Amino acid sequence: MSYSELAASMFSFWRTLTIPRAASGTAADLFFLSRQTSVLYPNRKCSGKKYNVPPSAEFVARVSGIPTMAKLPFQETADGLDAAFIGVPIDTGTSNRPGARFGPRQIRVESAMLRSYNSGTRAAPYESLMVADIGDVNVNVYDLKDTCKRIREAYRKILATGCIPLTMGGDHTIAYPILQAVAEKHGPVGLIHVDAHADTSDVVLGEKIGHGTPFRRCVEEGLLDCKRVVQIGLRGSGYSPDSYEWSRAQGFRVVQAEECWFKSLAPVMAEVRGQMGGGPVYLSFDIDALDPGFAPGTGTPEIAGLTPIQGVEIIRGCRGLNLVGCDLVEVSPPYDTTGNTALTGANLLFEMLCVLPKMKYY
Repeated sequence: MSYSELAASMFSFWRTLTIPRAASGTAADLFFLSRQTSVLYPNRKCSGKKYNVPPSAEFVARVSGIPTMAKLPFQETADGLDAAFIGVPIDTGTSNRPGARFGPRQIRVESAMLRSYNSGTRAAPYESLMVADIGDVNVNVYDLKDTCKRIREAYRKILATGCIPLTMGGDHTIAYPILQAVAEKHGPVGLIHVDAHADTSDVVLGEKIGHGTPFRRCVEEGLLDCKRVVQIGLRGSGYSPDSYEWSRAQGFRVVQAEECWFKSLAPVMAEVRGQMGGGPVYLSFDIDALDPGFAPGTGTPEIAGLTPIQGVEIIRGCRGLNLVGCDLVEVSPPYDTTGNTALTGANLLFEMLCVLPKMKYY
């Protein structure tokens, strides 16, 4: 069969596909079906069960369909999943420009550009893991403390299934309740924190919970293995001559942005892998770690930041670690009408998926 004949056949298949009913009685996603060809639907090698695979834009237009992350199937729970994309749409903890509550939605829209394989690393995430988009946490936009409780409870349920959450933020406050749930399951975890800001303030405007305080709260509650914490990309003006003194006093490794200028971060990540060892690790990536020339759609931008290339190097440098969760936060679409900040965020989340444990590489 020629390529044109194959393409016509596959296009006809997608056009005539019938959507079944899920066991719960709700409409199942059309891509959560029994598969007919191994090219479109790779098998699990042991059980013969099929993986979820996004439709190819060669046969299904990117602009069609209801947006989910990477056009994956939507599923209401994490049951049966190895990894799941989940949104936490809040900006109640934001100190400057709001709008991060719209981040998950815009990331999903821009993620339509994503394809099935990582051309740089040759990772094959949809031949390795069962993945779906499980929607958003039902946050309380009027009450940040209640929102944190809702996040913590939602992630307890996700983690109880054995699923690794890949979170779309939302402001950085969300890392605190997520890590509460993660530490309940795994004990104190290592942390790779990529950000322009340390987020270790104690009290801001009389409040102890906000997007500038999550990792202070995490240390106080024993959620982090402080000897296995690294903060990369920190920069900007501060309230004291050494804005990162507290971090270093806890045992964190601090890699300021100035140490990253004009160089590859692959050597740094080799050292970080040694620091993290074989224990559980959480990756938290604030989009403002990148220079605002690349990612202007964020609430607290700082000049002279990382490049997208360095961001990708950091994530790819996590390959081989025991990652138990990841987040990409602080995308604020109103401040980038091009959508490029959300597009960058979507690609960084895909890179995170591609370094999870049990990943197959060609």
